[in-house]
Amino acid sequence: MDMMTQEQAYAAMYKFMLGHWERWKSIEVSDLLSIMSLLPDGSPADAAIVNDWRQAVEYALKGGKPGSLELK
Repeated sequence: MDMMTQEQAYAAMYKFMLGHWERWKSIEVSDLLSIMSLLPDGSPADAAIVNDWRQAVEYALKGGKPGSLELK
């Protein structure tokens, strides 16, 4: 698998979640997709998501695994 930039990984996560929303129409996923959507300037609709995303990237880069109970 090729390496991705943080921006590409964000786009991949967004597309993955969009697929889940299209299947199950979950209001929670819809809400998250709304705040993750990018504005014309490239920033997310909710600026707070940027910090959440950076923390998630840092977690993954440090070897964090899906399903782990560690939330930091």
